[in-house]
Amino acid sequence: MSRDNQSNSFRPARRPMMGGGPGSGPPGMHMTEKPKDFKGALGKLFRMMLVYRVQLAFVLVFAIGGAAFSIVSPRVMGQATTEIFNGLMGKLQGGGEGGIDFAKVGSILLNVLLLYAASSILSYAQGWIMSGLTQRAAFRLRRDLSDKLHRLPMRFFDKYTNGEILSRVTNDVDTLAMNMNQVMTQFVTSVTTVLGTLYMMLSINGWMTLVALATLPITTFGAMGIMRRSQKYFQQQQEYLGHVNGQVEEVFGGHQVVKAFNAEGEVIERFDQDNEQLAESARKSQFLSGLMMPIAMMIGNIGYVLVSIFGGILAARGSIAVGDIQAFVQYVRQFNQPITQLAQAFNMIQAMLAAAERVFGLLDEPEEIQTVEDPVSIDGLEGEVEFDRIRFGYLPEKTIIHNFSADIKPGMRVAIVGPTGAGKTTIVKLLMRFYDVDSGAIRVDSHDLRAFNRAELRDLFGMVLQDTWLFSGSIMENIRYGKLSATDEEVIQAAVVADVDHFVRTLPEGYQMELNEELSNISQGQKQLLTIARALLANPKILILDEATSSVDTRTEMRIQNAMHRLTQGRTSFIIAHRLSTIRNADLILVMKDGDIVEQGTHEGLLEAKGFYAELYQSQFAR
Repeated sequence: MSRDNQSNSFRPARRPMMGGGPGSGPPGMHMTEKPKDFKGALGKLFRMMLVYRVQLAFVLVFAIGGAAFSIVSPRVMGQATTEIFNGLMGKLQGGGEGGIDFAKVGSILLNVLLLYAASSILSYAQGWIMSGLTQRAAFRLRRDLSDKLHRLPMRFFDKYTNGEILSRVTNDVDTLAMNMNQVMTQFVTSVTTVLGTLYMMLSINGWMTLVALATLPITTFGAMGIMRRSQKYFQQQQEYLGHVNGQVEEVFGGHQVVKAFNAEGEVIERFDQDNEQLAESARKSQFLSGLMMPIAMMIGNIGYVLVSIFGGILAARGSIAVGDIQAFVQYVRQFNQPITQLAQAFNMIQAMLAAAERVFGLLDEPEEIQTVEDPVSIDGLEGEVEFDRIRFGYLPEKTIIHNFSADIKPGMRVAIVGPTGAGKTTIVKLLMRFYDVDSGAIRVDSHDLRAFNRAELRDLFGMVLQDTWLFSGSIMENIRYGKLSATDEEVIQAAVVADVDHFVRTLPEGYQMELNEELSNISQGQKQLLTIARALLANPKILILDEATSSVDTRTEMRIQNAMHRLTQGRTSFIIAHRLSTIRNADLILVMKDGDIVEQGTHEGLLEAKGFYAELYQSQFAR
C-alpha cells in the first residue's frame, strides 16, 4: 500500500538499484549536480539560524564578554611588570632603599586571575549553548529532509542514487553542523579579539601598532588567494563522497548479483576511480587550505620580531614603560592568533557552504502538489476507472504511452499484457499518480485523478509488486504497514485469508519473527504472500498486481493465485502478468504494444481472433 504520510518508524530494507526492463522506468536519467551558488547557500543558512536568534544573542554576548576579559588581561598584567621593574630600578638607584610593593603586585595578579577566570567561564557557556544550538539545527535539517523526501516526485529518485541522497542527509548535514559550531563561535571571538586588541595596541603606542599592522595585508591577500583556489576542490570532495557512498550502497546491497556475474573486478575498478577522485580532491583541498595556517604564522612571527625591536628602541629612549612593551608583545601575539584562526575558519566555511548548498539544494527541489482546492472525496466511490486518450513520456522527447484509452467498470478484473517495454508498468505508475499524464486524463468514477488530494487518492489503491518491498522488522509490523491502526487480530485475519498464517506459525517466533535487512530468512514466495496479506489488510477499492507470480515456483504460484483470487473479489483489479495462464479468468484483457492497446477482450475471444495475444500465448504454452 503506497501512502504519502506513513510513519517513519519503519526502516525499509535496502535493495540494489538493479534496472528492470525497458518499460520499467525512465530511460536516460543520470545524476547531475546543481549550479554552485554559495552566496545563496549562505543566505539560506543565515535565515535558518534566525529561528535561534535568542540563543545566538546569548552566544554573541558570552563570546564578546569572554574575548573582552581576555583582551584586558595583558594590559593589567603589564601593570604588574611595570611595578616590579620600577621597584627594582628604584632600589638600584636609591642605593638599596625602596623596593617592590608585593602587596600591590599581588592585588594586580589577583585581578588578572579573576579576568582570565571570567573569560573561561563565558567561553565555556557560549560553547555549551552553541553546541546544543547546532545539534538542534542539524536535527531540524534531518527532519525537514526526511519530510521532503516523502513529498518529492518519482522523477527526483530517477535522477539520484540512494547513496547520493543518503550522503546529503548524513554526511552533508554532519559537516554543516560540525563546521557551523566551530565557525560561528570562532568567528565572533576572533573578530572581537582583533578589534579589542587593536584598540588596546593603539592606546599603548600608535607607531608600534603601525609596525604590527604592516604584515596584515600580506596575510589577508594570501588567505583570499588560497581560498579561491581551494573552493572548487571542497565542492568536488563533497560530490565524489556522494558518488562513493552511492556505489557502496548499491554494490553491497546487490553483492550476490555482483558475485554471480563475476563483476567484482569491474566494480572494484569503478570504485577505485571514484575513490581516487575523492582522495585527489580531498588532498588538494586540505593541502591548499592547510597552507593558510603556516603562512599566517610565519608572517605573524615577522611582525612579532619587528615589534620587539621597535619597542626595545622606544623603551631605551624612555618613550614607553617596560610593562607596556610586555603587554604590547602579548597583544601582537593575541592579534595574530585570531587572524590565523580566521584564515583557518575559511577552510571550514568553504566545507560548510559546500555541504549547505547540497542540503538546501535538496530542500529546494520542486515537490509534488499534495493537495488541491475543493478536493474530491474518496468516500462512496465504486472503483470505475477510465483512461481517456492519455499520452505520457518520462522524457519530453521520448513518448512511452501514445494514445491509451480504456473504460473499466467497478469490480472488473482487468489484465494488462504485452511484451517487455510495452508500457504496462507505466500505466500503473500513472494510475497511482507517481507521474502525471502529458495529455488526456485518467478518471475514477468520472473524477480526474488530479482533482483528488494525492494522499487520499492513494488510499484507494493497494499494490502487490514483483519486487516484494518489505523492511527489517517483525512479520506483524510488515503486514500492519497496510493499515497502521490495525489490531493484532485484524493482521492475523488478513494473514489467514492470504494463506500466510500457516507458514508464519511454523517460524521460530511466529508473527514476532524479525526479518533481516537482506530479507534472506524467508523465501521469495513467502515474501509475496506477506505483501498480499498487507494489501488485504488495507482493504482498497482498487487493486494493482504487477507481475506478482513471475519469480516463484509452480506450487507457490498456485498458492499465490488462490490468495490473489480472494484478494480481487469485489474489487476493481489491474493484473500485469507475463505468464498468460494466470489471467485466463480476467473479465477484460488489454493487450499493449509500443504504448498502445492493440487488442482487448476476454481470453477465449482473443485466442479465437488469432491476433497478437494469440501469438504471445502460443509462444509460451497452450493448455
